[in-house]
Amino acid sequence: MHFKWNYIAPTAQEQAAARELGEKLSMSPILAQLLIQRGITTESAAKRFFRPQLSNLINPFLMKDMDVAVDRLNDAMGRKERVMIYGDYDVDGCTAVALVYKFLRLFYSNVDYYIPNRYDEGYGVSRKGIEYARETGVKLIIILDCGIKAIDEIAYAKELGIDFIICDHHVPDEAMPPAVAILNPKRPDDRYPFKHLCGCGVGFKFMQGWAKNNGIPFSKLSPFLDFCAVSIAADLVPVVEENRIMAYYGLKQLNQNPSLGLKAIIEVCNLANRELSMSEICFRIGPRINASGRMENGRESVELLVENDYANALEKARHIDQYNEQRKDIDKQMTEEANLIVSKLETQKHQSSIVLYDENWKKGVVGIVASRLTEIYYRPTVVLTRDGDLASGSARSVAGFDVYAAIKSCRDLLLNFGGHTYAAGLTLRWDDIPKFKTLFQQYVEEHIAPEQTEATLHIDALIDFKDISRKFFHDLKNFSPFGPECTKPVFATLGVYDYGTSKVVGREQEHIKLELVDSKSNNVMNGIAFGQSSHVRFIKTRRSFDICYTIEENAHKRGEVQLQIEDIRKEGTAPQPAQPLPSSPAPRAEDGSR
Repeated sequence: MHFKWNYIAPTAQEQAAARELGEKLSMSPILAQLLIQRGITTESAAKRFFRPQLSNLINPFLMKDMDVAVDRLNDAMGRKERVMIYGDYDVDGCTAVALVYKFLRLFYSNVDYYIPNRYDEGYGVSRKGIEYARETGVKLIIILDCGIKAIDEIAYAKELGIDFIICDHHVPDEAMPPAVAILNPKRPDDRYPFKHLCGCGVGFKFMQGWAKNNGIPFSKLSPFLDFCAVSIAADLVPVVEENRIMAYYGLKQLNQNPSLGLKAIIEVCNLANRELSMSEICFRIGPRINASGRMENGRESVELLVENDYANALEKARHIDQYNEQRKDIDKQMTEEANLIVSKLETQKHQSSIVLYDENWKKGVVGIVASRLTEIYYRPTVVLTRDGDLASGSARSVAGFDVYAAIKSCRDLLLNFGGHTYAAGLTLRWDDIPKFKTLFQQYVEEHIAPEQTEATLHIDALIDFKDISRKFFHDLKNFSPFGPECTKPVFATLGVYDYGTSKVVGREQEHIKLELVDSKSNNVMNGIAFGQSSHVRFIKTRRSFDICYTIEENAHKRGEVQLQIEDIRKEGTAPQPAQPLPSSPAPRAEDGSR
């Protein structure tokens, strides 16, 4: 892929501010400049950023309806009512259900959980799920990561004497369901100060509120933050403010004492004895939790996540790992088919979006294929498949473009839709696809900026190899956890040379293992450039070139720094000064959205 390099050089005033902040923090002014770019300009703000505190979690009772939700749950327990925890079949939904179910089970036994089948019931609240609740005597359903648009279904449940507490984070419509309580920070009438919780995060806040109301110490709830970390990473919500606190302590829990289900997945992923980051969750752990919902039924993932016996958990983890292998095969086949369709559409080259559909594509994998196509073609993408007379599918976006708004603009044609800025799901009549395609493409054409359809690398700083000291790397690690709106810093070094020992590696000789030097020091830097072996011939000429990279710890040599090369270009094509693009989601092999 050809990348455009964007770099905004700091002004003299910004450089002076970075030096001053760096001195106060005993930190490189380069890293201090990164803090300033993130809006962190004072010593006290920097300390809060680097050392998040659980005491800074927001009071859950600031969320609208929290008091009502807590009272209704207390009433249910007091009356010994059967309670059902209902959630979406993706990572966010499954972790949310596992968290709320496991926590409530510590104090109350008459509780069940339910995950709808993607293929039989579809997204959100289903009549089948409500009928199951009625048959099993459920009087209260706590629904997580969905439900905000289930007006008819929740009205039907109410007629049957079943109450709902909605814990959702998707954008609501003007009209909302007749639930007893609706916990959603995106409600227009909600003054909760942080709007970007994931579904699991909303569930956590509900449990925090309930525990506080009942005098249960927070230490009973905090071990469940590992579920929040997994959800925050997989659902691509901004890793800032309250999400940063939950992700920070959730990662600690995940690395030190994870729940048995997550521990089993970590083992199956061959990640044991490694320090896990948000990246491992995104690329290794999340896809496996998603796999059962994509291939069969998400309930299997929840069964794993709530398992209390490690031997059983390992067996279940190996089972969903098989689902993941099947998912990868189908994903690869569908992406190849989709690529072939795009390559044949001559008109596509001149359009700002992609809309593809095939009646034989698997519903559970269309979201991943949409992500793949977005990464390849850098266009907002919708991928649809057939379900009887209907079409259902997923949309994915590029940096700074609100694909949910684009989908919403076509609402007259849609039977159902929901989502976020970067990912959305939709259902419409199969025969209406051509009309939808026209309307969607028209909206994108009118609202997307030209730079949003280019693959762009935003460079945070130009540095030399001499700047990359042990302390520099140690301080850089403290910027984590990384994710949307707190992305891993990308650096560029100009005029580097092959030390003479760089070579191609990989099963198909597709990667380059690099040993590099620059003209400013004698430091030899190790690096890896995945999928960039086409550059090796030029590199071996011993001519200089420019690199753009992130700084990582070598997975095989703990404590050793390694550059992960994002792009290589011949010297002299300098990064282009530009205005910063809106924050984009973290890179994703697969995400938890529909």
